Amino acid sequence: MQGRGARLKRILCGLLLGVLCRLSAGAVDAAAAVTIDADTGAVLFEQNADARLPMASTTKIMTALVALGEGDLDRSYTVKKSYAQVEGSSMYLREGETLTLRDTLYGLMLESGNDAAVAIAGECGGYQAFVDKMNAKAAALGLRDTHFDNPNGLPSDTHYTTARELAAITAAALRDPVFRQIVATKRYTVGDRTLTNHNRLLAQYDGAIGVKTGYTRAAGRCLVSAAERNGRTLIAVTLNDPNDWDDHRAMLDAGFAQYAPVTLHQAGEAIATQRVFGGEADSVPLLADHTVTVYLLPGEREQLEIVRYGERICYAPVVQTAQAGQIEYRLGGRALARDGLRYGGAVLLVPEQMGLAERLLARLRGAA
Repeated sequence: MQGRGARLKRILCGLLLGVLCRLSAGAVDAAAAVTIDADTGAVLFEQNADARLPMASTTKIMTALVALGEGDLDRSYTVKKSYAQVEGSSMYLREGETLTLRDTLYGLMLESGNDAAVAIAGECGGYQAFVDKMNAKAAALGLRDTHFDNPNGLPSDTHYTTARELAAITAAALRDPVFRQIVATKRYTVGDRTLTNHNRLLAQYDGAIGVKTGYTRAAGRCLVSAAERNGRTLIAVTLNDPNDWDDHRAMLDAGFAQYAPVTLHQAGEAIATQRVFGGEADSVPLLADHTVTVYLLPGEREQLEIVRYGERICYAPVVQTAQAGQIEYRLGGRALARDGLRYGGAVLLVPEQMGLAERLLARLRGAA
């Protein structure tokens, strides 16, 4: 049995090495591709990532991001004739029916409704004003190679992005918990219709959490995927890729393979020292509750920010094992891990302070 397990391990390692070599050679079938860390922006793989290309319905990631910024997702509106007559993929809006903006966002992201995109634009300030907001949001994100002419991704000569910038848009969108919930949903019911997510990876890839498919003849097959493992979230983007599902599995696998477990502290380890006033000792160690292990890229440990929550000083008496706050490890502005702290020793009051405490207690009892 041990020999069989060792052989299986060698086979799996060989397959992974093959994937890594393939990606390092730029062998995905996409016209452009990139894999990034969603929280830090670290680029794990890229291929022609700065080429301006059409992106089809992956446009709707920005449509959703801008709409979520408008707020009031549960307000109702009545579907106009112009919303229901949009060409292409559809959530099949019907003139005169009443929906909420939230329901329409599910139709946008799950069924890739072009009608949903036009309805969202119309109900969030008007079509052209909404497209202007999309371009303003791109500028606010620091994007220089992205331009939108519409909210749905239908072909236009000046409607384009790059794999790198589409990944940046997706990273911004994934910071919104409502967006994350929508794109991770496999089915959603709106009235008498059931919306089905077209993203196969939600069912086929361990840790997949979204995000969006797209296709037009001009753009080819476009795909944005995201997956979360061991507390790290990766985003993969391909533009004009006839083999997008397989390429995304390979890109995500190769990306996650670059992370390694790093133990930041052990349970019971002294993390810090806290000053104590009025006690027989002037300090007490703070001990970690649990062993904390995170997954990091090479060089990331040196970038970690350590934040301690709790009082910086305390007054005797100190009770050993009593709670003493928390410690948090942050990377790129996001908390990677946190743990509780406890006092690692007891500190008694000094004798003169004990007498003072007894007198104060007696005075309080007398007042009662």
